[in-house]
Amino acid sequence: MPRVSDLHVNTNTALPSPRELCREIPEGEANATFVADSRAAIARILNGEDPRFLVIVGPCSIHDLKAGREYAERLAELAWELLDRVLIVMRVYFEKPRTTVGWKGLIMDPRLDGTHDIPAGLRLARSFMREVLSFNLPTATEMLDPITPQYIADLTCWSAIGARTVESQTHREMASGLSMPVGFKNATSGAVMPAINGIKAAMQPQTFLGINEDGLASMVTTTGNKDCHLILRGGDAGPNYDPASIRASLALLEKNSLPPALMVDASHANCDKDCAKMPDVFRDIVRQRASGTRGIIGAMLESNLVAGAQSIKGTRDSLLYGQSITDPCMAWDTTAALLREAAETLPTAR
Repeated sequence: MPRVSDLHVNTNTALPSPRELCREIPEGEANATFVADSRAAIARILNGEDPRFLVIVGPCSIHDLKAGREYAERLAELAWELLDRVLIVMRVYFEKPRTTVGWKGLIMDPRLDGTHDIPAGLRLARSFMREVLSFNLPTATEMLDPITPQYIADLTCWSAIGARTVESQTHREMASGLSMPVGFKNATSGAVMPAINGIKAAMQPQTFLGINEDGLASMVTTTGNKDCHLILRGGDAGPNYDPASIRASLALLEKNSLPPALMVDASHANCDKDCAKMPDVFRDIVRQRASGTRGIIGAMLESNLVAGAQSIKGTRDSLLYGQSITDPCMAWDTTAALLREAAETLPTAR
């Protein structure tokens, strides 16, 4: 009989079940309480009940846990300093969507060498998120693989559906069952309607194929996630953080019976992937909010200890400490000054 299955599969290795990994690296009562409180605070901002400005900020991706830990410690101090006006949430992105090929993130390739030790990646991701939360710093990540949330969702305060997956039925269904607020980015073309359709789908009950805590294939039925919102990140046609684009997007949300609230990503196509342009884009976003556009509830920034980005060449030891290996990021000093400047512009919540 001719072979008809797995013709292009080399290996198929079982992973530890989500239950096993969560038992091995437990969230802890203090972290669970902090995650619940942080999710509620973010939801209040989305609903207009909390006037603070939400900022999702941090490295494009986490590849060096020591540098990530140092960044988190610095950001936690700044978050406490600015708490009256700005709610800061740290990017802890472990999965990277690729247009063609490239490093796919800490979970998929934790050693940065193509060995793809996913069990080790999951353990590192879960341990790092727990560390960030221990600094009383909320966590944000993109949910890319639909299996990943079972391993890290309990440690996640906010998540995103990216521009490359916003039209995916699988990701819309997944978002409908996530326990945290979820932002949907406009498509890579710049089109906003795919994200709005994604939000509408995620807010509804869904039934889909997934895995349970024991790692078994299962039928998942959700209630829908009401805490979903739009993210503008620019696109092939150019930036979309200007007042006209903001007004058009808010009007489109209202036309589709959705709350007129959106976040603006100051990176990606909104700054032409040039981290030197990111501060002025962010200033413009904050200026619009401070001038009365309350529909802008927050912004995103890509930031690291060192500005710019580097390629993975040679060994991990050859990498410059604290610099991104994916998209270019602003330096820490620039980030801290920019957030303090924004806090002075924005009204206090108390």
